[in-house]
Amino acid sequence: MNKRGLIYYNEYLAGVITQTDNGYEFRYEQEYLDSKAARPVSVTLPLRAEPYEDKVLFAFFDGLIPEGWLLTVAIDQWKLREDDRFELLLAGCRDTIGAVTVLPDGKNKDHG
Repeated sequence: MNKRGLIYYNEYLAGVITQTDNGYEFRYEQEYLDSKAARPVSVTLPLRAEPYEDKVLFAFFDGLIPEGWLLTVAIDQWKLREDDRFELLLAGCRDTIGAVTVLPDGKNKDHG
């Protein structure tokens, strides 16, 4: 079963990240690519229509996951496993310091 997260750059839906049986895929939304507001979510993920695929969670997204005591709080609060980096990304990156926000599929930025 594939799990998905919506990736926002500021207030714009930039793309979708998916956990698949083979690893991970990140794809920019075509509407975002066509907009004048389009910016890469990371220098390691430049704008392009083709999906990015990897067997491990992309370093940029893994870097958004809380660390230290904040990770411990997140794991305890949401009853997540520390080794499930994708679930930690979906649960813990709704309010990041930077311009990128990650929401579980089915949620939206304005009505969470």
